[in-house]
Amino acid sequence: MNESSPILKISELTKSFHSGNRSINVLRGIDMSMYQGDSVSIRGDSGSGKTTLLNIIAGLERPDKGNIFWDEILLSQLSASFQAKQRALKIGMIYQAFYLIPELDALENVIMAARILGRVGPQAKSRACELLERVGLKERLKSSTLKLSGGERQRVAVARALMNAPSLILADEPTGNLDENTGKEIIDLLLEISREENAGLILVTHNRDYAMQTQRQFLLHYGKLNMGFDG
Repeated sequence: MNESSPILKISELTKSFHSGNRSINVLRGIDMSMYQGDSVSIRGDSGSGKTTLLNIIAGLERPDKGNIFWDEILLSQLSASFQAKQRALKIGMIYQAFYLIPELDALENVIMAARILGRVGPQAKSRACELLERVGLKERLKSSTLKLSGGERQRVAVARALMNAPSLILADEPTGNLDENTGKEIIDLLLEISREENAGLILVTHNRDYAMQTQRQFLLHYGKLNMGFDG
């Protein structure tokens, strides 16, 4: 762990949803800090708020209360446009459903992350090729994502998340649509690359074995983020 300033700090986050006359408290005062190279897993029952927490960390949802700092920058003080740019620079996101653009090949999907920041040209292409090679897709650069297997699509998504060299990777059930063997390969890849890139990793997963591979493990239960497991 790098003992300098945290790449992420969240304090006293709360979030509620309303259903009719009911108020459902999903997050009840969440605190956590991440440093470069940290890896953290979060488990919890379906509906416990894991995805909501990741979306709030990424600035895609707003908490009711609490603060989020990206590299000591208070998220709530950023304009929407500057926040979007900072998100593209600082955060790489990986989802269960891949969210690739089917009309683009593997290489173009990865380069798209750089295009969002206006980064085009030989350097962007070189970085994308290097990442796809690192995730084991050197021979599939020009392949349509529709012709890739689920594991290959998730490898493209991992490369895309790393395209802008983010300081933090958020992975929301990245193995949810994969078989056990492929899922293990993806988790091993994520942990390896996050170490190589010195990026923080927050892994949301239902799988206890995957969660145990991170440096710290948390359980999100009744809106509280508790260290360790329920057994």
